[in-house]
Amino acid sequence: MASTDNIFERRRRAPFAPWFKGTLNTVGSIAVTMLGLLFITFVIGRVMPIDPVLAIVGERASQSTYDEVYQQLGLDKPLIVQFFYYIWDVLHGDFGTSLLNARPVSEDIARVFPATMELATLGVIMGIVLGVPLGVMAAVKRGSWIDQIARVVALVGYSMPIFWLGLMGLLIFYGILGWVGGPGRLDIFYTDIVPTRTGLILVDSAIAGDWTVFRNALSHLVLPASLLGYYSLAYISRMTRSFMLEQLSSEYVTTARVKGMSEWKVIWGHAFKNIRVQLITVIALSYANLLEGSVLTEIIFSWPGIGSYITTALLSADMNAVLGGTVVVGLIFICLNIFSDLLYKVFDPRSK
Repeated sequence: MASTDNIFERRRRAPFAPWFKGTLNTVGSIAVTMLGLLFITFVIGRVMPIDPVLAIVGERASQSTYDEVYQQLGLDKPLIVQFFYYIWDVLHGDFGTSLLNARPVSEDIARVFPATMELATLGVIMGIVLGVPLGVMAAVKRGSWIDQIARVVALVGYSMPIFWLGLMGLLIFYGILGWVGGPGRLDIFYTDIVPTRTGLILVDSAIAGDWTVFRNALSHLVLPASLLGYYSLAYISRMTRSFMLEQLSSEYVTTARVKGMSEWKVIWGHAFKNIRVQLITVIALSYANLLEGSVLTEIIFSWPGIGSYITTALLSADMNAVLGGTVVVGLIFICLNIFSDLLYKVFDPRSK
């Protein structure tokens, strides 16, 4: 009787073993990735031909002042000790002080990141809403004019330099036609009118009920967001088309059609359903690339986001700001990968 009870007890506990093992593997993978990211940024900060002490005290400072700051920064300690201090500070949200404005880098990143998030989020939404249906229709109508348009759209999206498209967009839609707002997030007249709650201008103006500011912010946002959305559309539509072509050539699709199932159900109920997991990765990578790779777009449109912040800091030899921004961007990639894994478990029960 006791042995039977033990068997039932092991069966009852068995489902938790895979879950615990998967969770442990995920946590370990995150820890190793994060440690590697911190190590790389630490090494970059040490091999750059920039003296952080001189950047703080200036070239005319005395030797005693130089030595004092050198010790305060912990540069007199062994590299391994400096690395552990660096990890400790980052884990507490301390990226040091910016040399440009003498403010904590973490505060600067918290101030500029919402601008990039707002821009990239609207861009990836455009890419999903337009790119997924375009990719599906291109696969279904393979070789037709729809397919040719989709392929040209993707090719131009990959080929055209983003700075050229941005400048042309400003020249035509802002300079000549006047349909959109110019560089920046707002006209000067509307700056600081709406209280900052989330850092997202559209959200803050909607919360405040100031629709004049909302419309002005939207007019500034629509052109750079459309530019990023076009690049996201090109990537998502191309990958969607590729995934759908593979599914539509499968035997189960042929069987469903032979049985008389409607084309709509075959395409969206069967073929598209089987590519959702793959699209999750594509969309997550696209979003991460927009958050991290919108540097040129932010510079062209004078958009005060994290891309412009890192670029300005790099040109000014503000390595604390550069490394802080780099760590945040790396964390974004890690978090989006984790989010993708969670969605895998929702859409694909076999991955649980």
